[in-house]
Amino acid sequence: MRKIKLFLSAVLVMGMALFLSACSEEEFLQMLTGGTSGTYYPLGGEMATNITEATGIQTDAVSSNASADNVIALNEGDAELAFVQTDVMSNAVEGINSFEGNPIDNVLAIGALYPETIQIVTTGDSGITSVEDLAGKSVSVGAPGSGTYVNAEQILEVHGMTMDDINPQNLDFSESTGGIQDGNIDAAFITAGTPTGAVEGLSATVDVSIVPIAQDKIDEMIEQYPYYAADTIPAGTYGLDEEVNTVAVLAMLAVVDSVPEDTVYEITKAIYENADSMAHDKAQFIKLETALDGIGIDVHPGAQKYYEEKGISVE
Repeated sequence: MRKIKLFLSAVLVMGMALFLSACSEEEFLQMLTGGTSGTYYPLGGEMATNITEATGIQTDAVSSNASADNVIALNEGDAELAFVQTDVMSNAVEGINSFEGNPIDNVLAIGALYPETIQIVTTGDSGITSVEDLAGKSVSVGAPGSGTYVNAEQILEVHGMTMDDINPQNLDFSESTGGIQDGNIDAAFITAGTPTGAVEGLSATVDVSIVPIAQDKIDEMIEQYPYYAADTIPAGTYGLDEEVNTVAVLAMLAVVDSVPEDTVYEITKAIYENADSMAHDKAQFIKLETALDGIGIDVHPGAQKYYEEKGISVE
């Protein structure tokens, strides 16, 4: 009898542990975003609020070094959700570029969010009017572990240049614009939805200029790296007199594969059915019909269930 009681007690303890684990897994989620002066952080804050209110799952948006670091953090179990660039996520799954020899196999897609424009920011009096003019200049290429670094590397590549041709500085967005304002650097690569808060702040103090990318180089980039798309920064943004042609990748939301299917279903639903309630400019691009654009990795079964209910095929 005593053995039976001990056995039942052990079963009860194990069952309670599993129950508490499942509850905690679904009652608290951490969403990694980016630097506080970029687009990920404020948009992620609004999105986290929508997820919390729609699902009852407490979701917190946390600032971070963005894309590549976010994928690593997901892989290591430090968070459940993260904003990531589509190109960085594809690189991670394939084990190339920043993830050379270390492919990530436990992170899945929820969906695409909005275009992330590659902005080469400088000042009107810098004399920098083309990518080639960056040669020999002090240029911020993004925070360590960011997708911006890879974007900068690839843009330089199609122009026949490498990081050795510039004086690269690993700065985040606010450090980059601060460095331009103080004259410590000449230009900065910033990959973010426009308008970007840090660049708007810079435009209040100096005459901002965005370096264009020539159409033949845009075409070459898209052919070589299909996750890029042509993009245009409208005139008036940051006080620009004319529109500027450049390229963009897509921001996406990624999730660890251990988050339950029902939970991810509710998260996906909360994102795409409540986007119109968000105040951020980029929320207008979060649409169900473009949710799978640029997604080069497997979609979480919970997100797939939602899409298929809405008549969207996940191949």
